[in-house]
Formats: sequence, structure tokens, C-alpha cells
Amino acid sequence: MTAGRGDRAAPPAPEGQWEVRFADAASAKGWECLTQQARENTYRAWLTMRTDPRPVTETPRHHRLKGTLAHGVHRGQTCAQWQIEVTGAGRIWYLVDAARETCWITFAGTGHPRATDNK
Repeated sequence: MTAGRGDRAAPPAPEGQWEVRFADAASAKGWECLTQQARENTYRAWLTMRTDPRPVTETPRHHRLKGTLAHGVHRGQTCAQWQIEVTGAGRIWYLVDAARETCWITFAGTGHPRATDNK
């Protein structure tokens, strides 16, 4: 069965870790493509979202998005939007929903997101 909007990206989170869920069907499909291209890096990104979704020290490969992409809305709640660079072009964008301790994947893909081209 293919994952879709609202589905978890993996088993339920244990105590002290964050849930990782897909915000929509497109992000779930992109996740599958990303896992096929870079399985180990995608797994590491998933672990990062589970354990440290908003690190105190940002890196070029894991940081909060800027400008109009810095926030997104999910289920009526505005959340900070972060990015993990999985490969040279592959990215995962996710919203940090602190109230639900959930990372909502809004984009996952093997190609660089076009939305950042003009930012």
C-alpha cells in the first residue's frame, strides 16, 4: 500500500521522539523516489527529524528555510519550515508542529525544489 497524506513516514515514535508524517500525497511519492535514490541518506534524515528536527546549530545541509518559505500552514497552524539536503539536489522540506511534536513533510524529492530558485 502506498503512503499518502497524513500517513506516518515510519513506525510510531517512541517516547521523546517526534512523529514524521506526510503533509500530502505528493510528498509521500517524492519520499519513495528519494529512498530509491539515496536510501541511507534518507534514513539519516528521517532519524534527524525524529530526534532533532530544529537543531540549535544549523548547517548548510540542515537549516530553516528563509523568506516566504520560512513558514507553512498545516491544519490551520503556522509552523516553521526546515530543509534537509539529502543529496546534492535531493531535499526534504518539513514543518515543525511543536504542539503535536510532529514533522509534516511538505516536499521530498530527488531534484532541487524550484520554489527556492527565486529566493
